[in-house]
Amino acid sequence: MAIGVGIYGYGNLGRGVELAVTAAPDMELRAVFTRRDPASLKTETDVPVFSSAEVESWKDKLDVLVICGGSAFDLPKQTPMLASSFNVVDSFDTHANIPAHFAAVDAAAKAAGKTALISCGWDPGMFSINRVYAGAILPDGADYTFWGRGVSQGHSDAIRRIDGVLDARQYTVPVQAAVDAVRRGEAPELTARQKHTRECYVVAAEGADKARIEREIKTMKNYFDEYDTTVNFITQAELDRDHKGIPHGGMVIRSGRTAGGMGAVIEYSLKLDSNPEFTAGVLAACARAVSRFAREGRVGCHTMLDIPPAYLSPLSGEELRAHLL
Repeated sequence: MAIGVGIYGYGNLGRGVELAVTAAPDMELRAVFTRRDPASLKTETDVPVFSSAEVESWKDKLDVLVICGGSAFDLPKQTPMLASSFNVVDSFDTHANIPAHFAAVDAAAKAAGKTALISCGWDPGMFSINRVYAGAILPDGADYTFWGRGVSQGHSDAIRRIDGVLDARQYTVPVQAAVDAVRRGEAPELTARQKHTRECYVVAAEGADKARIEREIKTMKNYFDEYDTTVNFITQAELDRDHKGIPHGGMVIRSGRTAGGMGAVIEYSLKLDSNPEFTAGVLAACARAVSRFAREGRVGCHTMLDIPPAYLSPLSGEELRAHLL
């Protein structure tokens, strides 16, 4: 029987999950829930759309609910709340707050006898798995994570909040010299500025003080002040033409030595045309794992570090051993 999936939230990520679940051979998308007027929503498929206020009436009709809200304000409230009624998956990605988010979701899921999986994506997520694998295999070493070249949606939004800015895109770009040094096994100690630069493309309002805008961007705490930042002022037409996508990617590298003292470098990298569509693919695979955990009675909260790789795949154990082992 197909895994019955619902989507809670329908932005770029929710739209990607719709496509990923629809393409999966063992899943069935049954409903989308939105805070907007359902009648105003145009989905990619013919899936029924309901108000988020109606979600509780579906608690016995879904195997997994994929929550596609934002990490800053939505998921800290939505995931614990929904884990009280559904087996859930989310993509919470604020690394420093993962322990607190895990604890809140774990308590709600255990009290309800439900299964939850948080922080599914590529970082946290796929990169996290590779950091654990590499550290276990090469304990004498150091991890290096590089993001980009790609659009940072949070940093782009921070620029758009500056007075006089109409629109903006911000790209995070790894410093190639730093990447090369790590790949050579030099194990350098790197600051944030030495690892990444930031490129900003800004549409300013007519008559706006561009010098002030550039200064506010470059001195913005927790966003740009620790990085070499380039600000480029362009027109809205240029932004729409040249920067409309949401590409991203990066690499996680562990450099170190074996127990016998031999050098070793482990690297995992991603190059993504669409950050949300790739993250959606991870969420769909994780929904499959959650449904399997739930059938086994594994209640409470989990992360991708707890999932056996086979549980992410629609293939049988026999197929995996014959073709992928």
